[in-house]
Amino acid sequence: MSHKTGSKHKPGQIKPRSLKARAELEKAKKTRKAKTSFAETQTDKAALAKKAAARKQAAAVKPVSKTAIDEGGMTQHTLATTPGRQQTSSASDTNLKIYVKTSNKRKLSSTLWLQRQLNDPFVQKAKREGYRSRAAYKFLEINERYGLLKQGQRIIDLGCAPGGWSQIAARETGSVNGSEGAKVIGIDLLEVEAIPGVVLEKLDFTLSHAPARLKELLGGDAHGVLSDMAANTIGHKKTDHIRIIALAEMAIDFAREVLAPNGFFVAKVFQGGTENELLANLRRDFKTVRHVKPKASRADSAELYVLATGFRGKSIPRAATGAQPELDLPSQPC
Repeated sequence: MSHKTGSKHKPGQIKPRSLKARAELEKAKKTRKAKTSFAETQTDKAALAKKAAARKQAAAVKPVSKTAIDEGGMTQHTLATTPGRQQTSSASDTNLKIYVKTSNKRKLSSTLWLQRQLNDPFVQKAKREGYRSRAAYKFLEINERYGLLKQGQRIIDLGCAPGGWSQIAARETGSVNGSEGAKVIGIDLLEVEAIPGVVLEKLDFTLSHAPARLKELLGGDAHGVLSDMAANTIGHKKTDHIRIIALAEMAIDFAREVLAPNGFFVAKVFQGGTENELLANLRRDFKTVRHVKPKASRADSAELYVLATGFRGKSIPRAATGAQPELDLPSQPC
């Protein structure tokens, strides 16, 4: 075979491609590489999905120990004793940990609050026993420890919504059964669903005519004033504490106007170092003042309750008593 004299290539050697051909070749290589990478990714995803399905199937043999909450807040929980057979279970089962799914519409703080609520034993207990809120157990413990409520008493519950404290007051005073003299008035700025044995009034207790209106509804002075109110918070601890103390002070002023001699007052406060004036305020009018930290109050919360008993009455001048009132307070914060 003969070759041209001016050729620069040896026999059998491929002629170099043009620049355009080289570019097309590189483009084809990149396309093949991208397709291969995508196929590998899909294979990895399929493998992961297969592993997840295997874990789910294996978990179905054992009792499930956690509950998922869907976007609507509904509990989705099942206990499986044998593969393929499931029985439903309520979130109140023992040793049950509930987890809440995240949602784009829900803030992280809201998700954490919901998860804490759903795992709170007092929340579940309140649902089982028919109380409006877990806060009912706080007042229940305070009452059992100090024997505040008695048959035939007249009680005012300030900021009563959703009604847990009023429920206990109605039962213990006998107003739920129509006991003679017993009456429980619950007031709030919000509408509250009817509670057996409780007269509900939508009213601002800070208004000047509120004390007279409440005594009219009661048919006399109150034997006790309850306040589980908390002021709206802004997230600044010092400011929030001042607001809560201010609300408690307004509740004390209201209690002075409506309480019968020897009556009691219980209200929510928070530890913060500025409640000394509030306690001194109570000491002038009540024989005994206590701080109470119920078990139902979360351990990580600064929440406390102040309990004042033995109201001296409006007719007794504050400076007229020679002896100092008893002050029963813990040496350290509860």
